[in-house]
Amino acid sequence: MLNILVTIPTLSAVFPTFFDDKRKRELESIGNVIWNVSDKQFSKEEFTEKLKDIDICVTGWGTPVMEEEVLTYANRLRFIAHTGGSVKPYVTDACYERGIRVVSGNSVFAESVAEGVIAYALSSLRDIPRFSYELKQGIWPAQFYNRGLLERKVGIVGYGMIARYVVSMLKPFHCGIKVYSRHIANEELEQHQMEKATLDEIFSTCDIISIHSGMTPENHHLITEELLNQMKPGALLINTARGAIIDEEALIKVLDKKEIYAALDVYETEPLPSDHPLLECENALLLPHMGGPTIDRRLSVTSSVITDIHNFIDEKPLLCEISASYAAKMSMY
Repeated sequence: MLNILVTIPTLSAVFPTFFDDKRKRELESIGNVIWNVSDKQFSKEEFTEKLKDIDICVTGWGTPVMEEEVLTYANRLRFIAHTGGSVKPYVTDACYERGIRVVSGNSVFAESVAEGVIAYALSSLRDIPRFSYELKQGIWPAQFYNRGLLERKVGIVGYGMIARYVVSMLKPFHCGIKVYSRHIANEELEQHQMEKATLDEIFSTCDIISIHSGMTPENHHLITEELLNQMKPGALLINTARGAIIDEEALIKVLDKKEIYAALDVYETEPLPSDHPLLECENALLLPHMGGPTIDRRLSVTSSVITDIHNFIDEKPLLCEISASYAAKMSMY
C-alpha cells in the first residue's frame, strides 16, 4: 500500500480550507495517509524522519524546504503534491535529480489571481470603493466621473500562467494587448492577437499595465521610476505579482506628482506597516495580498492535486506538473 504524508497541520486554521471530509476520504482511499495531527508545521528534523518509507508527500505553505539533507531518509518518495502555487520555496534541484515528480495548485491559483486582476481594474477605473464610502456617508454625487475597461490598451509585463488567464478574461472587453516577455512564442501572440513590446512602449502607450513577472533576482525593481514617469495621465498600474518587482519608493513619488493610478495587492514589506506612505496615496487602491486564490477555491486546489495523484498511479499524463525548468522561473516568496 502507498504511504502518503500530509504536512499541513490538521489543527491549523488553514487545514479545513484545503481538506473537507470528502477530500480527506478520497485521499485515504488511495493509500495509508499519515496526517500532521498538530497545530504547527513539522520542524526540519521531524520532516526528515517522517519522509522515511513515504511514497507521496502532500505539502502546504510553511513546509520545510525539501533539500538534500531533508531527503536523507526519503527512500521511496516519488511524488510531491503541493497545495500552494509556486513550488520554488519548497522543492529543490535535489528532488528533481532523484526523479521525483512535482505538481501544484498553480493553475487553480493562477485563474483566481487573474480574476482578481479584472476585479481590481474595474474597481479602480469605476472608483467603486470611493463612491460606496461616500454614499454610506450620505453623499449622493451631483455629478461624477468614472471610467471603464472596454476597449482599453492593456500592457502585460511577464507572461506566465496568470497572464494567460488575464488575456483570456479580457477578451469580452475588446482590449488591445501588448506583452513584455522574454519567453513568449510568436504563435501565442498571433493566437490572441497580441503585440510584443518593450517595457518603454508598454509604459508610455498603455491605459492599464498589469505586472505578472516572477520574483527572480533579475526582476528586482524591474519597474523603475523612469518607466513610471512614462505612464500616460490616467493610466492604471496593477500589481498582483510580488511587491519588489516595482521600486516602491519611486512609485510613491510618481503617484504623488502625476495623475496616474495604482491597484496594489503586494508590497515590498508585508504586512504593510501602519505608517507606510502608500496609505496616504489617494490614487492607490490597496489590497492585503488577497488576489487569489479566493478561499472558496482552495478545495479545488486539493481536488486538482488529488486528481494528479490518481494520474501518477495510473501512469497517465499529469495535468498540474511543475518541471524543474518551470519551477526555476517561479517566485521564491
